Amino acid sequence: MTVKAVKMPCTSANVYTKVPDGGWGWTVAFAFFVVEALTYGIIKSFGVFFNDLMDSFDETNSRISWIISICVFVQTFTAPLSTVLSNRFGHRLVVMAGGLLVSAGMVIASFARSVVHMYVTIGIVSGLGYCLSFLPTVTILSQYFDKRRSLVTAVASTGECFAVFSFAPAITALKEQIGWRYSMLSVGVLQLGITVCGSLLRPIVIREQEEVKAQPPEESTETKYMLENEQTCTSIESIDSGVDITTSPSNVPGKTKAEPKSEEPKQHGQNPVDNSSTPPAPKTKLLDFSVMRDYSFICYAFFGLFATLGFFAPSLYIIPLSRSLGIGKDHSAYILSAMAIAEVFGRIFAGWILNKKPIRKIYIELICVILLSVALVAFPFASGFWGLMICSVYFGFMLGTVAGTHIPLLAEDDVVGIERMSSAAGVYVFIQSLAGLAGPPLAGVLVDTTKNYSSAFYSCAAGMVLGAVFLALVRPCKTGLCHHHQQQQQQQQQVEESTAGPPPELPDDFIDMDIGKAENSGKGSDSVV
Repeated sequence: MTVKAVKMPCTSANVYTKVPDGGWGWTVAFAFFVVEALTYGIIKSFGVFFNDLMDSFDETNSRISWIISICVFVQTFTAPLSTVLSNRFGHRLVVMAGGLLVSAGMVIASFARSVVHMYVTIGIVSGLGYCLSFLPTVTILSQYFDKRRSLVTAVASTGECFAVFSFAPAITALKEQIGWRYSMLSVGVLQLGITVCGSLLRPIVIREQEEVKAQPPEESTETKYMLENEQTCTSIESIDSGVDITTSPSNVPGKTKAEPKSEEPKQHGQNPVDNSSTPPAPKTKLLDFSVMRDYSFICYAFFGLFATLGFFAPSLYIIPLSRSLGIGKDHSAYILSAMAIAEVFGRIFAGWILNKKPIRKIYIELICVILLSVALVAFPFASGFWGLMICSVYFGFMLGTVAGTHIPLLAEDDVVGIERMSSAAGVYVFIQSLAGLAGPPLAGVLVDTTKNYSSAFYSCAAGMVLGAVFLALVRPCKTGLCHHHQQQQQQQQQVEESTAGPPPELPDDFIDMDIGKAENSGKGSDSVV
């Protein structure tokens, strides 16, 4: 079947007969690229302000880390709210509102006089805006693609990497000219582009074409009547005996012509069924928590919970770690940029691999998570500029393979499937919020306690290893435990059917027997009288 799109106004939904794997989806992919750059790209580039905030507010590492921690926590904790608002008002309005909140929080933060003000502006206001901007965009992008979903999502998510590559050196150079406050103000104004991207997110409706089957020509009523009488040998005696053998409405004395069947619903007070009309679409739940009963989703949610510990802290502490090793500001920014470029190749590579058929995507994800854990352990052993550069490139590549695919992987049948992805993504990111809140401050406390930035990377590696354990249980829970439970139910049904025995067989001439009994009873009553 060919893909057909119905031309509608720009503010209306795109209606297709099947998932287009393109079309307006390419525009949505570009919008997602820019949204990624202005959301996660800014969050990961926030490390360039780290030392400036410590000097301006005279605060410790852990207290400054709470800015990003609160931001990530609010972004992930309010994910169910983003799902509910998207299902109620549409993805376009939600993303546009999120862009306004992101920009307002960052602009107001540039005038902050204490770290507490940063907690409110960037942590709460911008954090809520990040949630309303990112999650609806990646959800609607998954709906526009099917066969090429993994590759397109991975390539579009590289906007985050290009943002880190370009923003880190640019903001560093901008701070030297106008200071960190005006640099943060410029970033906030730039984030208004999220609102423009939100206006491009046209909703999609999949409406399958109905195949019209040719109906055989109807026979005349008199012909049907004659055939029925020949087949059943209908007579007046059979009518008098009380046994109605034929199902024809003409089997009534005094009628020589059967009534058309199309008039039967009207006689019973029913409306005729119009087969040409499409059935009404089922009402979409604002938030479906039934995914919490799926064991495979629960394991996948725990994977996201622990893996999040290793997502943000390395990019946040890579510059302080390089400074502690005696590397200058410019070279530290280059290390962060190299990590971002490697992440671009990692995302594209993961999308290309996962797009291959046939392949079990959940196992590829597990291998990437294990290799990412090795990358986190390697950071404390790096020494000098080139040692840290090699570790950063390796970590960035492996981070790209995981970060660009862990949310779109919810649409696969091994987890929940495309039908329940919208609600599953909200619940999944909500569970991630706990790790997003605890990850960077935990790393900051370890750094302040041990006076060594290596401890932050060890904590991230421990969380990633736990995430790999739960990710390894997703596929067994989907096919092993659930399949075993279904087999037990089928075996129980077979046992019940075997104990009940076969149903009693009726004789072929049971109608004749009933007619004979009726005639004998009639004769007996006449003799009594």
